[in-house]
Amino acid sequence: MLSFPRPRRGRSPLWIGLIATLSGCAGGVLDPQGPIGAGNRTILLNSLAVMLVIVIPTLVALLLFAWMLRASNRNARYEPEFTYSGRIELIVWSIPTLTILFLGGLIYYGSYHLDPRRPIASSQPPLDIQVVALDWKWLFLYPDQGVGTVNQLVIPAGVPVRFKLTSASVMNTFFVPQLGSMIYVMNGMQTELNLQADREGDYLGLSAHFSGDGFSDMNFRVRAVPPDEFARWASSLHGAGGVLNARAYGELARQSINVPPASFGVVQDGLFDAIVRQTLPPGPGPAETAAGEPQVSPKAQPKAGTPAPAQQPQPKAGG
Repeated sequence: MLSFPRPRRGRSPLWIGLIATLSGCAGGVLDPQGPIGAGNRTILLNSLAVMLVIVIPTLVALLLFAWMLRASNRNARYEPEFTYSGRIELIVWSIPTLTILFLGGLIYYGSYHLDPRRPIASSQPPLDIQVVALDWKWLFLYPDQGVGTVNQLVIPAGVPVRFKLTSASVMNTFFVPQLGSMIYVMNGMQTELNLQADREGDYLGLSAHFSGDGFSDMNFRVRAVPPDEFARWASSLHGAGGVLNARAYGELARQSINVPPASFGVVQDGLFDAIVRQTLPPGPGPAETAAGEPQVSPKAQPKAGTPAPAQQPQPKAGG
C-alpha cells in the first residue's frame, strides 16, 4: 500500500491547490452544456495537445543539450567551424510545417462544423430569438411567442435556438461560455448564431467586449427549462408583462446600469427589423447635464430605461 507524507501544519498540500485550480473550469468553456460548446472545448484541447507536442520536446532538448555540451564534458565534440547540416535543417523546418498542417485541420473543422450560421441537427424545430445589445443591457425578443425580456434569456432544453443579433449602440459581443461560440454584434448589421442547451439549468451570459461605463454589469441569466415549461412561461407573460412598442423601446434604449430582469407581454411586430434597418434610431448615448454638456457616466442618476415592465416569472429548472 502506498503511503503519503502528512502535510505540515499550516501548509496546504499540493493536491488541494491542484483541485482548486481545476474546479475553476466549472461554468466556463471547459464545462460545455451543449453541442457547440463541446465542439469548442474539443478544438481548445486539440490545439493544446498540438502545441505541447512541440513545447515539451523543445524543453527536454534544451536541458539535454545543456547537459551534453557543458564545459566539463570532455566527450563533447568542439566544432567551431560548423556552418550547415541538412539533417538539422530538415528537423527544424518539418516540425513547424507539421504544426501548421495540424492546426489548419483544426481550423477547418471549427470553421465548417461550428459555423455560427450552420443549423444544429435535431429532430426538434429551432426556436427563433432576436437579440439587441443596448447600453448596458440585453433585450431578447421571441417573435413566435410575441414576448420579450430584458437581461434574462429563457430557452427550452434540448431544442436548437436560432439567434438573430444586432446592436442598438456600439459594437458588442454576445457570449454564453457553457453553450459556446462568442459572436460580435454591430449597429445596423445582423448576425446569426445557433446554440443549444442539452441540460436544464442556469448559465451565465455576458458581454465580452468593452463597451463603456456599464460594461462590467452587462450580464444576463440563461435559464434552460423543459419544453412544456417554456411554453407555459411564454404564455404567462401575455398577461403579466408590459408593452414594448417604438415609444417604449426609445425609453429602454437610454443608457442604464445594472438593470434588473424584466419582461414584456406584448412586442410590436417588426421591432427587431426596424432596429437593424435603423428605422428606429440607435441609442441616444450619454444624456446632457444641466449645463448642456454630455454626461459621460450615467452613474450619478442612472435611468432604468424600462417603462414599468412587470418582473419576469421565474420558471423552475432542474440541474
